[in-house]
Formats: sequence, structure tokens, C-alpha cells
Amino acid sequence: MADLNVPPRRPRDDRGWDGFPHPHPDGYRDNAMPYAGPGGHATPAAPASGPQWVGPHGFAGGGHPQPSGGYAPPPGPGLPNLDDDEEPRRGRRRALVALGGAAVVAGGAALGLSPQVRGLFSDDPVAGDATGTVVTDGTSARPSGQQPSTVRTYTEQNESYMGSRAGAALKRNAPSGGRIFASPAAAAAATQVTVKTVLAKDPIRHLASRATFGPTPKVLADIKRLGIDDWLRQQLEPEKIAPTKAELKLAELPSLKLSPTQLRDQRDQLNERGVDPARETVDATIARQIWSDRQLFEVMVDFWNDFLHVAADFDGGEIYRNSFDRDVVRKHALGSYPEMLVAANKHPALLIYLNQTESRKDAVNENLARENLELYSVGVDGGYTEKDVRQAALLQTGRGVADGKYVFHADRHYLGKVKILGFSHANNSADPKAADKVIDDYIRYIALHASTAGYVARNLATRFVSDTPPKSLVDRLAKAYTTNRGQIRPVLATLFSSSEFWAAVGQKVRRPMEYLVATYRSLGVGPEASPGFDGDKRRTPFAQGLRQVQDKMRELGQFPMGKPTPDGYADVYVAWTSAGTMVDGWNEAGDLIGGWRKQFTYVKPEKLVAKPPATAGAYVDALAQRLVHQKLSAKEKALVLGVAGVPAGAKVDATFNGAIAAVARTILASPQHHLR
Repeated sequence: MADLNVPPRRPRDDRGWDGFPHPHPDGYRDNAMPYAGPGGHATPAAPASGPQWVGPHGFAGGGHPQPSGGYAPPPGPGLPNLDDDEEPRRGRRRALVALGGAAVVAGGAALGLSPQVRGLFSDDPVAGDATGTVVTDGTSARPSGQQPSTVRTYTEQNESYMGSRAGAALKRNAPSGGRIFASPAAAAAATQVTVKTVLAKDPIRHLASRATFGPTPKVLADIKRLGIDDWLRQQLEPEKIAPTKAELKLAELPSLKLSPTQLRDQRDQLNERGVDPARETVDATIARQIWSDRQLFEVMVDFWNDFLHVAADFDGGEIYRNSFDRDVVRKHALGSYPEMLVAANKHPALLIYLNQTESRKDAVNENLARENLELYSVGVDGGYTEKDVRQAALLQTGRGVADGKYVFHADRHYLGKVKILGFSHANNSADPKAADKVIDDYIRYIALHASTAGYVARNLATRFVSDTPPKSLVDRLAKAYTTNRGQIRPVLATLFSSSEFWAAVGQKVRRPMEYLVATYRSLGVGPEASPGFDGDKRRTPFAQGLRQVQDKMRELGQFPMGKPTPDGYADVYVAWTSAGTMVDGWNEAGDLIGGWRKQFTYVKPEKLVAKPPATAGAYVDALAQRLVHQKLSAKEKALVLGVAGVPAGAKVDATFNGAIAAVARTILASPQHHLR
């Protein structure tokens, strides 16, 4: 049914567009991403009880029993998989579980939600005037004047999750208010952090954790050298930041620079080379998240990919998703949101994804019209009614795709008066350009609506500040959005100049994708292949490695542009509580420490610290400073030493007497790495 709002999908693999038997000869797997409900992730098999994805309170006693006593020293530098139940390895697993999972906020099952099937329009519209008082929806469940929040297809999912008991617990530890300062640096200097957190109350570390995909020694040094204000100013002008070596290597992904027409015309050749353009778009996004120096830009690209969401895996994604990424999201990520929304509504990817190509004056499909209001602008509680959705759907008829490009079909377009929220127009021009412009004007109107300002502000504050952002900050950001006509740079400048941002240390938990990317960054993984690695000769080692990272993200339940439905991934901790996901992330960290993905290069774990201290306790301090950029608490340090089976004063060499890999992985399982 066209109005189900779950776009068509099909399984994917590494052959390109036409399928490939498994397992692949090059050793990578393809894990199709099933829709698993409002959490936005497919939950791996996991015990019914036990640790969950670590919460923002960190290691603070969340109700799980703590192991006591000593832990047997590891037999050597090798790391066991945490799913291996051999008896000698259970102690180490218990230590990791205690360190990474003990502090989760308990309880609070998220509200379940499944998309409702909407009836197709069956009544004829009032000729020449869609603003009449008659019911035009054609279903008794959706009278024209009914508030959409009572018949919504998708909840405002962050709000839904935070309505749980776990969400209430998080709210009690969040900053409640604040003020704006003359600059970000002034706000950072004047703000006192009073929330309970295990993270260091260091403004430089805090900024690096929120404005990038994970602090690195280079990022921290850059902020210290430039100062907070100049570093942010530089990040807000990404076009002036030189591409990194990894970004230059994106030329090894052959579909990235091709237009939709070229992708369609070269489909057979790309298939023969095993190229799937939609998956290469995801690969490139992952590479930029890990290695780009334009970190704030990439964070905003990810934000918009959730807010104005078009899944990579939809029929048509192979041809159109990369262009949507390049010409809509990236083009406007730090620019004008109204212009981004206008561009999106004329892009084949969105038009096909939400079935707008099927909508015509005598057979209206409401999918895009509804999501423009519900998800992409004013929000489900933004004041519109079902009658507004109906009239917007009529107004937007005629937009379609032909020969891989946007077209306006005047013969399919409804002509007649419309009134949507406060936007009204005679909509009576037979001139295709004039009729198309009316739709653009409507899109700009809803993009600049006061409810949209609040909705964008709330989502930005949730991404950058806390799962329960203070109303004072949301209102301030909304005002900046309205004053600057939807320009995003001034809104971000307001956010970083607000005390609420600097007071919210430790109030965000990394989602699975963010944890994995931060781990790559923390360990200094390089984009070049390890010596002696040749690969499968079909794709370069870099391309193969990125595909493996994407497959791992699919296993974890989150990858760029990954959610199949239009609401994007939830951005609150409560949506991502999964013991299986957390353990899978730890195992991947172990693989990276061991350098098992030979498509990349690694710093050997014994060389992560340039001059390793001679005693175990001091070495743990130095390694924690290198990996998570602060010291651990005494309790966490004791657990790490327990994994190695040595006391703090024990003499150790650079390999931690053979336990360095296990110690490093345990630190990466700590709350200090899970929180951002």
C-alpha cells in the first residue's frame, strides 16, 4: 500500500546491484538491516539480563553486582572473543561487564510503535478549492480537523523514549537552565559543571567530544593551540580545511563522482566490478567520520541524515542516494535549512523514497506531504491538522522524475486554492514554472515556521547537549534560527556560546556507530593497508576495509543513512540499551587493537604510550590518558589492573607483561569511552 510509509527495500550484498552468494570470496559479509521498530536498530541475541549500553552516569552503581577478587592474568597478548565461554576467560569478561555496564540507568522500556496503515484518498477533492470544511480524508479514523499527534505514524521518538522511567532518571541529572555569552570561549570559562559525571570537567575535552566523532591527540592539541573560538571558527568554514589523505583516497570508490544519469548508464560495468553506489556512499561517509579534519561538518551531515532522512537501502538508492548526499545534505549542512528542504523536495531520491512520483491530482499520495510536516519541519505537534496534510498533498502533485532528473508534470498538478497552516495561495496558474514556484514557496514557509524553529532547535540541542535539553537553550536556538532565516551557522554559534552546552559534560552516550568511529579515531587507525596485504584485486584495500567497517556497523544496528523508515535514528541513550551491542563493540575494539583488519594500518598497543611507565598503575594512567584523554577513577583503575592480574605497584614492560591488548580494550570498555 502506497501510504504505509515504509519505502520498498531489498537485500543487499557486495556484488553490486544484483546480488551475490554468501560467503564472499574476499571474506566480508553483508548483513541486511531489518526494520526492528522505533529503536532504530536490530538487537543481537543477548541474555535477558545483564549489562546494557553504558549510561551517562558512568561507573556509579546501576544495580548490577560487581565482581570481586582477583582476575587471572591473560595467557599472552592475544584477546579472547567475549562470546567465548571457556572457563579461564570468564573472569576477564566479568571485569569488562562491571567496568562498562554497571552504571546503566535501569528500567524504562521504550514505547513500542509500529507504522499505521493509512487509507488512500477515496473522496474526490472539492473542485478548485481544497480549503473547504468538508472531510476529505476518506477515513473515519482521520477526520480533517483531528490533531495529527493522535493519529501519528511516527512518534517524536526522542521524546517518546525519554518519557520512560530511565528517561526520568536522566532528566534529574541534566542542567536545568543557563545563559548566552559573548563567545564560546567566554561561556566555557564562566560555566561551572555541576552535573554528576565520570568525565573530566575539561572544556577542551568536552568540546572535542561533542563537535567531533571522538577526540584525538591532534584535535585536542589544535583546540589548545588555536583556542576554542578560533578552532570553532575554522570548523564552521570546512571549505577552507584541506582534505586528509583518507579523503583523497575516496577516489578509489568509483561511483562517488558519477551523476545519477552516469550511474544508470554505467550500471552493467559497475556491476561487473562489484560496485554498489548506495553502499559506497555509506562507505565514504564512514571514512570521513573517522579521518576527515572537517569534523564539525561531518557531525552536522550525520545530524541532517537523521533529521531529513532518506535511507540508503531503498529501491532507487543505488542511483540517487549519493547525489542526495552531495547536492542536498552536504551542500547545505552548515548553510540554509529552508534551501536544503526545497532542494530535497525537488530531488529524485526523496521523491521516489516517499512515493511522490506516484501522486497526481486524481490519485493523491500523501507520504511526502505528511513527512514534510511531521518529520522535516514543524513536527507532529507543530499545529497542523489532517486537513493541512491533505491540502499539502494536493499542492505537491505534479512533481516527479524522468530520465533520472526532477520534472514537473503540469498535467498531473492540482489547480485550486490551498491553505496550509498560515500559508494560502490561489494556486491557479497553468504556467508550470509558476505552479512549481508555489510549491517552493510553501516549502520555504514551513521551513521558516515558528514550530520548525523549535523542532530544529530541540533536535540540535539533543544532539549536542543532552537527551533532555533545557528549555532555555531550545528557546534561544529557536530564536537564532528565526532571526537568521534558517541559517545554521548562527544557530551553532549560539549553541556553543551558551552555558548549557558547557555545563552538560557527560550527558550524552555514544550510539553504536559513534562508539565504533570513536574507537578507530582513538587508536589512530590509518587508511593505508598493512604491509603485505593485497586484497581481492576487485577493489582496493581501502575500499574493502570501509565495506568491512560498514558491515560491522550493520551488525551493531546503526550505520550512516541506515534506518529504513523516514524518521531516522533516535538520538537518546534509552533507545540504544543492548547488552549484545555493547559486547559486540568491545570485541571490535579488540580486533582493532590486534590489527586484524589488514586493509588499514595500526599503532601497536605497546606503542600507544610513547614512554611507558615502569609500574602497572602508572602505565594504566598513561594509557587511559592516551585513549580516553583522562585518568580513570580508583575503582575503574582497579578493575583494569584486575584484567591484567597485577597490583598497581607491579613492575611491567611496554607490553604490560603480555597484557597490553587486554588492558587497552578494557579502557575502551570504560564509561569514559562510551560517553561523549
